[in-house]
Amino acid sequence: MASQLSTSKICFIGGGNMAGAIIGGLVAKGNEKQNIFVSEPWDQNREKMAALGVRTTESNAVASSDADLLVLAVKPQVTKGVAQELGAAWAKNTSLPLIVSIVAGITLESLKEWFALPDGRTPHIVRVMPNTPALLGEGASGLFASGDVSQAEKDLAASLLASVSKVTEWLDKEELIDVVTGISGSGPAYFFAFVEHLIESGVGLGLTREQATRLAKQTCYGAGKMLVESSSPPSQLRINVTSPKGTTEAALKSFEASGLKESVDKAVKAATDRGKELGVTLAKSES
Repeated sequence: MASQLSTSKICFIGGGNMAGAIIGGLVAKGNEKQNIFVSEPWDQNREKMAALGVRTTESNAVASSDADLLVLAVKPQVTKGVAQELGAAWAKNTSLPLIVSIVAGITLESLKEWFALPDGRTPHIVRVMPNTPALLGEGASGLFASGDVSQAEKDLAASLLASVSKVTEWLDKEELIDVVTGISGSGPAYFFAFVEHLIESGVGLGLTREQATRLAKQTCYGAGKMLVESSSPPSQLRINVTSPKGTTEAALKSFEASGLKESVDKAVKAATDRGKELGVTLAKSES
């Protein structure tokens, strides 16, 4: 489907960091810049998008005209207004673009309702939860499609995300998007926080901040690379590093005594629950 993606007109509604990451990935993989259109009201963001060589505008209707694929990349709070504007603008269109929504929390039910055209037609929609490592082409994304999305459309959406994601996982239930949010959407911040604490521990025990920072960052990077490139599961990699009665075992026992597993479970569940809550709250507030 890469050839289909490369010949498709792709419209981005919103030109923030994630949209910029996806556009950068598309351009890097040889997609024609003139086939990529971005609608962005903020001058600074629009200038950043223009610097990538793609076409820009302040008009959502102009950007989405004749689009094959539309990436909805706006704030959740403005999604309803944008969707209704586009639905009205497409009233005379004989065909509608595939919608790929990267808006957190907004459900397919809400999107279908808000995008509905005056004649009752609705576009086909794929919800996606990407994450910020997409900025480096190292993203992980979860996808869920409405029942009317064809296999060809799924392939098109997957090709789009593959431009910035090393992992794209199709989900069989929409509510699992919130679990993806809890694991990979919010997940990078968990690792950043852990490295922050490693640095502070090293400084507290005598290293300079610069030394502790370099050591902790590279350790996180190296461990992550081992996780991705090794055929062994994380549990085996952990065992490989842990000598009986050694330093690593002492540290892991301390984590266990502090309830690390329970803390991780609670954190992922908290993020998952908040994702669900946001969807319900925004749907109600915009009704």
